[in-house]
Amino acid sequence: MPTTTPPPPPSTGPGDADARVTLYVRAGCHLCDQAREVVARVAAEQGAGWREVDVDAGGTAPDGRSLAAAYGELLPVVEVDGERVGFWEIHPFVLAGALRGAPSA
Repeated sequence: MPTTTPPPPPSTGPGDADARVTLYVRAGCHLCDQAREVVARVAAEQGAGWREVDVDAGGTAPDGRSLAAAYGELLPVVEVDGERVGFWEIHPFVLAGALRGAPSA
């Protein structure tokens, strides 16, 4: 049975308390499509809100660089509560552990 990619959630903004998970992506990134499926599933299982940010749509990273410069070579990137928990290949068990507050290593 073919799987369908879940639609991205609305970008709720950095101040939204419900969006614990942030997925940084760009169009045409097949790893981003795979990560979206993992994030949607794990966030739903853990009852956590998530948002998707297109790095090519503008914006500034915490270090002052553009999002594209800060994350572009690592996409997809997943953060939980502002801390990076994965890039390139997103592992469901690492994301779930981060959402539970468990060490990721």
